[in-house]
Amino acid sequence: MADRSYTSWVIHCRNSLFCLFSVTSLLFILSWFFALRSAGRSRLVSLPSLRNQVLSNSNAGCPIQYPGRVGAEWGAEKKILKVFMYDLPPEFHFGLLHWKPEGSSVWPDIRKKVPSYPGGMKLQHSVEYWLTLDLLFSAYSGPSPSRVAMRVHNSSEADVIIVPFFSSLCFNLFARLRKQEGQSHDKVLQDKLVKYLEAQDEWKRSGGVDHVILAHHPNSLLYARNQLWPAIFILSDFGRYPPNIANVQKDIIAPYRHVVKSYVDDSSTFDSRPILLYFQALLVVHSIVAKSDWWSTSPGGSVRQELFYLLKDEKDVHFMFGSVQQDGINNATRGMHSSKFCLNIAGDTPSSNRLFDAIMSHCIPVIISDDIELPFEDIIDYSEFCIFVRNADAVKQHYLINLIRGIGKGEWTRMWKKLQEVEKFFEFRYPSRDNDAVQMIWWSVAHKVPAIKLKLHRAKRYARTSNDTVKKEPPAFVVPHNFW
Repeated sequence: MADRSYTSWVIHCRNSLFCLFSVTSLLFILSWFFALRSAGRSRLVSLPSLRNQVLSNSNAGCPIQYPGRVGAEWGAEKKILKVFMYDLPPEFHFGLLHWKPEGSSVWPDIRKKVPSYPGGMKLQHSVEYWLTLDLLFSAYSGPSPSRVAMRVHNSSEADVIIVPFFSSLCFNLFARLRKQEGQSHDKVLQDKLVKYLEAQDEWKRSGGVDHVILAHHPNSLLYARNQLWPAIFILSDFGRYPPNIANVQKDIIAPYRHVVKSYVDDSSTFDSRPILLYFQALLVVHSIVAKSDWWSTSPGGSVRQELFYLLKDEKDVHFMFGSVQQDGINNATRGMHSSKFCLNIAGDTPSSNRLFDAIMSHCIPVIISDDIELPFEDIIDYSEFCIFVRNADAVKQHYLINLIRGIGKGEWTRMWKKLQEVEKFFEFRYPSRDNDAVQMIWWSVAHKVPAIKLKLHRAKRYARTSNDTVKKEPPAFVVPHNFW
């Protein structure tokens, strides 16, 4: 009888413990379920809104990744970038545009007249001009809601320091060596610039890490770049830079200024554009022999040559090696405005202005350049309005033309509409407007500020070390060897 009671008691205890364990486990699972659901909901809310804002044409603008404000909208509690600009002598900037100073000022009074920039192909690398004008204009516009960068006259207040050297224009004008001179005027100005900067207290304090140098033309600043490399370069691509001089982590890729005319009030359709695929190289080369030699020796020239032979007999394809002479730019404008797709092929550098001409023409860009870096790609999804083809695939028989012919009217129309939404990001304006190319470049500079601060703070770690027995740290900023 006692054994039977004992057995009953044991069974009762086991059942109670099992019930207690089951209830506890259920409560634990429910608590984690609600916690994960709460966390998951906040993520699911933010991601779609971020995607919709990236290429939206509304007044909300685009999201940025700024410290402490991930996914915040532009214009919502935005911080104006404070920029200190050196008062370089006019020979480095507007003097190259034949502007002459009046009195002691080194800058033109842009309220009276704005010096004009040369047209033609020189215009494509005019980033230095637009950014400098924007800073000068900030003195008159004030901290308006649409202003992104503001010039300050005390370098200690600045987020970055800009060097207003029109290096691309200087290269275009003075790169050639004259017979009576031992070196080009372009090199003379670069040497002067290096001496000037190395003598400035601002450069000595930071080693140039907080400086922004404009060198958009691939050949600009060719001699000085090895001395000025700690600064942030604003470039068109990295094709002619070794990675320890310029790279995507340190520097900024800016768009070309388009040279064809924008397609205003574009009401074209898939059927109204008769040319399927368009390519027109605008070379500043005068003889056919010189062109042939250039194509055979340039890194991307072989791809262009092969594509020419693959596409030349296609009836609805325009593929020509043109020139800026003989009304080349106007012809390219008419051609792109009449084409469904426009080729952007790597040449002697990974990038070219044809991509941005195509965007402004609402002609779907077909990018064939394995090493291309694109401006503002942390914000803009180029795959929504561009076709990317690897070099190796592009030169396969019938591969490219079959790919393009396989894109139907519906998909083309969707990409065509997207081009009209994003074209404002690539338009250079004075005065700058919301989310145009000038403001987008300033936002790209602002994104670099936290990394600049990190470098400068790390460099100060051992600034107070005075004990000679302590092993000294190596210099914070060592110029790398040029391995060209």
